[in-house]
Amino acid sequence: MCTFSNPPSGIKPFLWLAPLRGLTDAEYRTAWSRHFDGIDLAVAPFVTTHGGQRIKTRHVRDLLPANNRDMPVIPQILSKNPDDFANLANHLFGLGYACVNLNLGCPFPQVANKGRGSGMLPFPERVAAFLEGTLPRLAGRMSIKTRLGRHSPDEIQNLIPIFNQYPLQEIIIHPRTGVQMYTGQPDLDAFGACLNALDHPVIYNGDINRLSDLNRLATLFPGAAGWMIGRGVLANPFLPGVLKSGSKSAEREADRFYRFHDDLLERYERRLRGPGHLLNRMKGFWKYFAERFENSTRGRKRIHKSRTLAQYREAVHAFFNSDLKWVG
Repeated sequence: MCTFSNPPSGIKPFLWLAPLRGLTDAEYRTAWSRHFDGIDLAVAPFVTTHGGQRIKTRHVRDLLPANNRDMPVIPQILSKNPDDFANLANHLFGLGYACVNLNLGCPFPQVANKGRGSGMLPFPERVAAFLEGTLPRLAGRMSIKTRLGRHSPDEIQNLIPIFNQYPLQEIIIHPRTGVQMYTGQPDLDAFGACLNALDHPVIYNGDINRLSDLNRLATLFPGAAGWMIGRGVLANPFLPGVLKSGSKSAEREADRFYRFHDDLLERYERRLRGPGHLLNRMKGFWKYFAERFENSTRGRKRIHKSRTLAQYREAVHAFFNSDLKWVG
């Protein structure tokens, strides 16, 4: 099983970690799990398919069981070729996974313009052919992560009858279109229509940044089987615990955040080659890390201007030891 059925009223919400490429990889998932709690299940950032039968270990390194002992994870695959998808999926099932996730939602033009991710959504006949060509050949289950459409939120209405024909594990819906990327408001009416029309468990994904967001959505959609959070966790790693417990951490948040940061840095030091790759990876997190600190612009700029690992460490130390106020 990939997940649990919708929990009864009064049971803590089932929380998913969203797949954010270059961010929520195995190193992040492990470090986060060592310092925080509340995530029940993660979907890993996608791996792409390649022609041929041989799957190289480095291609699925992020998904090796030895690298995923702390947080349950579902592999996600980006593909438009049924043969290549089935080959990679069955390799992952051989590693011990029970379910894989099909990426039908990636909004980035370099993906969608090639007919993958959200680029498949305007073509229901292609989606139907893909599912027909893969599902009978899989040694495990499939779930889908999708959006409302590539160009229009109406596109998913043509896909729902297709989804309902197949024994999918669940469907995760981000209620925006691909061309919206992450801008504009999620279309809650469209999500509600999908929730009512789909025969599968449906997971809500999008713009859950505080407890009041989840409370509002849970009131609107009591039939949702779970809640996926991504950017909200990157900015506030305490968020899943708050959503589970309904209260903030009693510990000094900045100190705990600092320990998590250093653990994450150490893990990437062991994996990435060269200080340039390490600095670029860590700087990518600071778009989110600095978001929950008041008046953090100056400290964040200093971190991004660092050119050596020593400068970076010094800038981070100064950031966490300043008088900035955590407003998570």
